[in-house]
Amino acid sequence: MKEILYAIAVLGAMGAIFGAVLALASRLFAVKTDERLPLLLDALPGANCGGCGFAGCAAYAQAVIDGKAAVGLCAVGGAESANKMAAIMGVEANAMQRSVAMVKCRGRHHLSKGNYEGIDDCMSAMFVAGDGPSACGSGCLGFGNCMKVCMFGAISLVDGIARIDADKCTGCLQCVSACPRHVIVEVSQDADIVVACSNHDRGAELRSICDLGCVGCHLCEQQCEFDAIHVVKSLATIDYSKCVSCGRCAAVCPRGIIADSNLRRDMDVAPSIAR
Repeated sequence: MKEILYAIAVLGAMGAIFGAVLALASRLFAVKTDERLPLLLDALPGANCGGCGFAGCAAYAQAVIDGKAAVGLCAVGGAESANKMAAIMGVEANAMQRSVAMVKCRGRHHLSKGNYEGIDDCMSAMFVAGDGPSACGSGCLGFGNCMKVCMFGAISLVDGIARIDADKCTGCLQCVSACPRHVIVEVSQDADIVVACSNHDRGAELRSICDLGCVGCHLCEQQCEFDAIHVVKSLATIDYSKCVSCGRCAAVCPRGIIADSNLRRDMDVAPSIAR
């Protein structure tokens, strides 16, 4: 009986000593956490999408505290998160211009080089038959790499082509990085006029592989009063610093490649040429 009590006493004493040592060590070697960190994390949406350029919300918040990142880089949280973070850090929040992703391709009528039966992946498909099964080397391959990385359900495949729901898109732009052909680009949410094509082939060559691509006809350029759209290397390109979203270029585009979110078709513009 004495032996048992002795053993219990020894173990109790050892436990007390080890506990005291651990408590002292935790104080000596404790990593101090800035009290602003949990507040910044509360101000962020917790999506951990990486759209800010950091591994997650915690990494971004710490970078803000360390002075390595600016307030307002969180596209998901938007202006609300930016204002909260600015208040915590004691700085003024810059005005945020929200961006969304856009697919610069409407090529559901691309000609195909053949039937692809490989891995259901855009990057894998690009290694087959010389840059993919599609005859257009610049269009959407339609295997959904962008859709797989979208955390917000903003991307779907329609007729084999990626489509983005701008109302669901948060602007994290992970899909931009995931697209091996760089068909998905960043545009301002306020950009009403967009050119949904990425192909720089000349008109005759383009017509032979896709019945929806830009043929570089210059009609849009001739119609624009504001010098906001030009054909560069056979592809219509918009200068958004000059564009007023009048919709005239969209109205005259014979291929329907220039899209106008306002659907303005009641203006005094030259009649569209039949496709």
